[in-house]
Amino acid sequence: MQYRRFGRTDWQVSEIGYGMWGLAGWTGSEENEYTTALNRSVELGCNFFDTAWGYGAGQSEQVLGQLVKRHADKRLYVATKIPPKNFKWPSKPEYTLEECFPASHIVEYTEKSLKNLGVETIDLQQFHVWEDQWAQHEEWQKAIEQLTREGKVQHWGISVNRWEPDNVLNTLRTGLISAVQVIYNIFDQAPEDNLFPLCRELDVAVIARVPFDEGTLTGTFTKETTFPENDWRSTYFVPENLISSVEHADSLRPLIPSGMNMPEMALRFILGNSDVATTIPGMRKVRNVEANIATSDGQELSADLLNALKGHRWDRTPTSWSQ
Repeated sequence: MQYRRFGRTDWQVSEIGYGMWGLAGWTGSEENEYTTALNRSVELGCNFFDTAWGYGAGQSEQVLGQLVKRHADKRLYVATKIPPKNFKWPSKPEYTLEECFPASHIVEYTEKSLKNLGVETIDLQQFHVWEDQWAQHEEWQKAIEQLTREGKVQHWGISVNRWEPDNVLNTLRTGLISAVQVIYNIFDQAPEDNLFPLCRELDVAVIARVPFDEGTLTGTFTKETTFPENDWRSTYFVPENLISSVEHADSLRPLIPSGMNMPEMALRFILGNSDVATTIPGMRKVRNVEANIATSDGQELSADLLNALKGHRWDRTPTSWSQ
């Protein structure tokens, strides 16, 4: 496992982290299986784990807390998120700060996360949605400064709305945010335009989420793929999205190097960008953990391939189904 500096925190984090959304809200998550997968990731050097209260109303946080306790001899970095008070994902421009993150709510859910995680301090507490128009509101600023003074949170981050990487730039300039979590993959390259340069300037760490485009970049979907009703992906991969996603993924197949598969190429594309501190694939099975972490070997894609992949940028805008 290779490690990278996590912005101004100076943490050394595994460049392959662990996204824990898939432990709640996706079908096929079995406790014994994902517990084994989590333990295996630690054995292989993963030390950055990203969860949220919103993943199963605290269930995923509790799973992470148990992992930290089992591996008390290792330094594992704990990142979680505060849900918006209106429990609506993503936020919308018309939402006010009071509707989403009043000070009392920030404090309340930080306390809930501390309890679920079983820790005295949270390494990285993030806002699970955001609107940049809230940047100068003193209410959230004072709340996070208070929680930091009390030692309940070490650093603060923001998880940017899907396909809105610029909807955080003014907030980063406040100097109160140490990390930004954004969708970045072969298709979603827009963060390179404005967000990554600003993060470099301000020494803000970048967490690249959704490395496989919610599964499209695993290369396993077809235009006939379906998901159970209780699986979040059933509402995301509506026909309009699924068909186009599969076509975009299929167009990548001729570029996959011999001996490599599409998921490996997708991860190596992200790791090829030094602006990224860590990427957080969801990993529910041991085989996924081993395959994903194996890409952290210091071997880079060729410059020609990286340039070719740049041509597969797919700019999208939020829609009714892109929650």
